[in-house]
Amino acid sequence: MDITVLSVFENRCLVNGTWLSTSQSLEVKNPLDNSVITEVPVLSEDVIHQVIIDAQIAQKKWKDVAPNDRSRILRQWFDLVMQKQDELATIMTVEQGKPLKEAKGEIAYAASYIEWFSEEAKRGYGDIIPAQANSEILVFKEAIGVCAAITPWNFPAAMITRKVAPALAAGCSIIVKPASETPLTALAIAKLAEQAGIPAGVFNVVTGSSTAIGRIFTESPIIKKLSFTGSTEIGAKLMAQSASTVKKLSLELGGNAPVIVFNSANLDLAVQGVMDTKFRNAGQTCVCANRIYVQSGIYDTFVEKLKTKVEELKVGNGLNENTDIGPLINRKAILKVEEHIADALSKGAVLVTGKPQNLDGNWCTPTLVKDVTQNMLCAKEETFGPFAPIFKFENEQDAIAMSNDTEFGLASYVFTQEINQFIRVSRALEYGMVGVNTGLISNAAAPFGGVKSSGIGREGSKYGMDEYLEIKYVCLGNIN
Repeated sequence: MDITVLSVFENRCLVNGTWLSTSQSLEVKNPLDNSVITEVPVLSEDVIHQVIIDAQIAQKKWKDVAPNDRSRILRQWFDLVMQKQDELATIMTVEQGKPLKEAKGEIAYAASYIEWFSEEAKRGYGDIIPAQANSEILVFKEAIGVCAAITPWNFPAAMITRKVAPALAAGCSIIVKPASETPLTALAIAKLAEQAGIPAGVFNVVTGSSTAIGRIFTESPIIKKLSFTGSTEIGAKLMAQSASTVKKLSLELGGNAPVIVFNSANLDLAVQGVMDTKFRNAGQTCVCANRIYVQSGIYDTFVEKLKTKVEELKVGNGLNENTDIGPLINRKAILKVEEHIADALSKGAVLVTGKPQNLDGNWCTPTLVKDVTQNMLCAKEETFGPFAPIFKFENEQDAIAMSNDTEFGLASYVFTQEINQFIRVSRALEYGMVGVNTGLISNAAAPFGGVKSSGIGREGSKYGMDEYLEIKYVCLGNIN
């Protein structure tokens, strides 16, 4: 499909209210067949530095806009995104590969952050703290200033809005560097933001060298806050680079999510929960099930039920209505899945359904293996593909120990019908998020984020607003 004819399509950068193109460009490819969709600019370092200066000028005006007015503009942006849901989803499917039905869901999910923070814009409450006679402690919350965001390719809409919306609601300006694989969704969303009335320089989208732009972001003293979603390796590098400017950071990094299914679980609910979290976006999510631990009493039955569901999945072009699994983002992603499957099988895992990949292009057959052990790569590394390894455990203590045996701590899942058990296990799991009897935990009202090597900070919810605000303490004395 030719997405360049869509009304929201844009392949130029939004820089201080101007749509900018350059002579040097990057190709954007369709993972379906690696065909070139279009090209986007490679902005020079001088241009990036100027964008930061312009964003600082714009932010000083934007922070003085009344919260009610900021709220109204964000609400208009939300309305426009939902009006153009189908066009935005089509762009996403073509450049990212996920099925159109999932892409439409992501656009609605992305828009929910704009709606949520349009309401939170009016709720930057401070405090008055009684201290001693003749004085008061006043606590104000103020916009942190110019922000920057670096977003990933797997959720090219939602990962932008849940950073941009709270920044704008708080009175900050922001510069977004989207993933080079999926810049078109970001540019289309920015086009609608401009139409909604967000002033020039307040929301900017830049494309080009990730390394160069990331370095400029981290080293700039003007940028006060950096939000990044991506690998732990890159997040740690950005954190180190930000040390010289003592920048506030939000980092949502790698995951290695365990799913624990106890004997008491509702089996059908557990199987569906695993399907929801494992195979959404072809397993290319930071919170997807990476390790599936099933208690011995229900192990064989669970494997058979899951096998039936996996074999119903249809692989194909994301634009086809019946497609469940689209192409992975690139060949590198396929090779990672192949490596994990081959490693598991070589160390004693048993193939239940699927097959070693060895397919041309970026296609990946959903694959299920059982009798997986902790010494296999899939137990230590994030697969990021439609590969479901099933481990067996005997008791609660073993399940918790195996689940926590990782440097990561983003999402985890528990399936049990015993209320005391889900409380005990939820408290014992070393993760920022725990889903109980569900595989779907993302919500604009919830604080999304991890612990350990999975990052710092939270996105979404009232806590996500605080990431873009500074606390100022004023001591008011001699008030009598």
